[in-house]
Amino acid sequence: MSLQVQNANNVKIYTVSGSKGSRSIPDWLARRNKKALKNDLEWRHRIELIQDFEFPEASLKIRTTRDGNYVLATGVYKPQMRVYEYAEMSMKFDRHTDSENVDFQILSDDWTKSVHLQADRYVEFQAQGGLHFKTRIPKFGRSLNYHYPSCDLLITASSNEIYRLNLEQGRFLNPLVTDIDPTGGNGVNCGEINPAHLLYGCGTDAGTVEFWDLRVRGRVGILAPSLPEDLHSSSLGITSMKFRDDGLMMAVGTSTGHVLMYDLRSNVPLFVKDHQYGYPIKCLNFHEGTQGEDGRTKVVSADCKVIKIWDRENGNNFTSIEPANDINDVCVVGDSGMMFVANEGIQMQSYYIPALGPAPKWCSFLDNLTEELEENTVQNIYDDYKFISRKELASLGLDHLVGSAVLKPYMHGFFIDLRLYEKAKAIANPFAYNEYREREAKDKLAKEAGSRIRATMKLPKVNKLLAAKLMMDDAKARRKAAAAGNDAAEATHGTLKDGRFADLFTNPDFQVDEETDEFKLINPVRPTKLSYRFVDDDEVEEASNSEGSEVDSDEDLIRVSNFKSGRDKKPEQITSIRSGVKDRKRIPKMEALKQRQSSSSSLVSKSQAQKSFADRVAKDKSSTNSVSRSATGGMEMSFRINGGKKGGKGGRGGAKSSTSTYSRNGEGGGGPQRRERRSAGRNTIRNL
Repeated sequence: MSLQVQNANNVKIYTVSGSKGSRSIPDWLARRNKKALKNDLEWRHRIELIQDFEFPEASLKIRTTRDGNYVLATGVYKPQMRVYEYAEMSMKFDRHTDSENVDFQILSDDWTKSVHLQADRYVEFQAQGGLHFKTRIPKFGRSLNYHYPSCDLLITASSNEIYRLNLEQGRFLNPLVTDIDPTGGNGVNCGEINPAHLLYGCGTDAGTVEFWDLRVRGRVGILAPSLPEDLHSSSLGITSMKFRDDGLMMAVGTSTGHVLMYDLRSNVPLFVKDHQYGYPIKCLNFHEGTQGEDGRTKVVSADCKVIKIWDRENGNNFTSIEPANDINDVCVVGDSGMMFVANEGIQMQSYYIPALGPAPKWCSFLDNLTEELEENTVQNIYDDYKFISRKELASLGLDHLVGSAVLKPYMHGFFIDLRLYEKAKAIANPFAYNEYREREAKDKLAKEAGSRIRATMKLPKVNKLLAAKLMMDDAKARRKAAAAGNDAAEATHGTLKDGRFADLFTNPDFQVDEETDEFKLINPVRPTKLSYRFVDDDEVEEASNSEGSEVDSDEDLIRVSNFKSGRDKKPEQITSIRSGVKDRKRIPKMEALKQRQSSSSSLVSKSQAQKSFADRVAKDKSSTNSVSRSATGGMEMSFRINGGKKGGKGGRGGAKSSTSTYSRNGEGGGGPQRRERRSAGRNTIRNL
């Protein structure tokens, strides 16, 4: 057995029951037979102080009888009331009602007589045999109080009137009319009767507390609580109040989450206690049986989030409890250290605080069990299982286990034992750890590279790509000069700084159009990997892989080749421009491209690939092409074109011959005039 324990402010708080609140678990985890219950650690170690101490949906209000033998609670759904007997530590009976309960009061010393204020404006009187009588009130009720000397049942509602139902005469009496404005939904939220002198007090939405003497049915005073200036709120309303048994002290809870402590002989609060959440205070209790060195009275205040226990005299925190579900009501069992909490969960919670008081007589064994059963950790019900989808199950090779007891179907996947999952994953992917390490290393390097500071350069408005290329070439030249020890290398941008080319980067008329045929002929190959990247439209910076790189690019290496007449080319060793670096085995990209082309096409030989275009045309024996020199020294090449089969005299193939002369230096003429063009069908350029 184990008890969940909290240690707020060095005060031990034991959760006797309801530690899980509302548990939403799969159906297969809801144990339905004793054989399965033996494997449920929480079930075997549980402590059920009161059996079936719960409601199907939520609990609303909870009270104990004056004889200390029973506890009554109301909840939903369906709306019902339940009576629990301490002697049997179980539920005595439950009784269903027509609507939800708002508040109830126990009229007798035991459970046999009680009155319930319902959400449908009915007031129901429950007796031992069942529903005794019910009547209706004009407005929706908010709280109930019973004045024993006059037998008046006081009902506050969403109006400025407090309805009086006399149980001795069996009729409604004249209501008590308050000073609040009933328009806008304002009403009386709560009421309380002083146990010492039977003074009736009620808190309103207007932020006032009115005191009535029921003997003369007249108002004796009005208290207007006010918060300090730094805590002032325009929407201050009174949501709860409580009198101490001495008849002088009064605690008032507000809608802003503050508790004001008053002495009835003064209209100034002794101090103000803030819950720090801003939610309305739901209930207040004075606890007189506090143990310890001080032995002073404590105040138990609760909003929907937290229960705070603090000193009545100075407001110092004693301890606090934060349940998992929203709080609806708190009931302290006499002057003991036990308290029940009605909340929005299924189980009603029971807390035992030894520092607050001893255990009640009906569960006095808790004093001996708390120290023995204390455990700081509670096992999570999902700790031994792993949820996997059907796709992940197939990747692990465990899809053949579908339908067996090893896999528990749930939603769109299965629950599997964690140990089996780890073994299957290790077998399916033995290199998972190595992949994880590589992935982490790459992420770390990428993060470090992204944090480097790189110099950005401003781009002109015209020809940004050309300017970026020139800037990167200049930066590369400066790095090479610095590596060679040339400190006199000046940082010049060449064309960018030359005034003769100023219009190239400022005048839109000089914009380079990369889609034209002329540009594509001059630049047949586009670079696939840029050494720079654009930060925005007007800034450029060097790429991370080119900055500070020690790997030689294609421009760093050249191939020195000697050609001998009448022999094939024999490549020599690769020599680096950099001093002291020889015998490079890396082949530049252009050389590698030539090798791939020579291996893929058998039409071009190695010796022919090294010859000029003019030599290859002049030696082509299968055509009557000729190459000659012009008067100015330029080179002329003539191609003869044979007539085609189709077409007439004016057709494309009808001409007997035509001669086209191309001059390398741009000059025309110079060759024979009757040379004909080569036919496209015998284009020897394909065979080069």
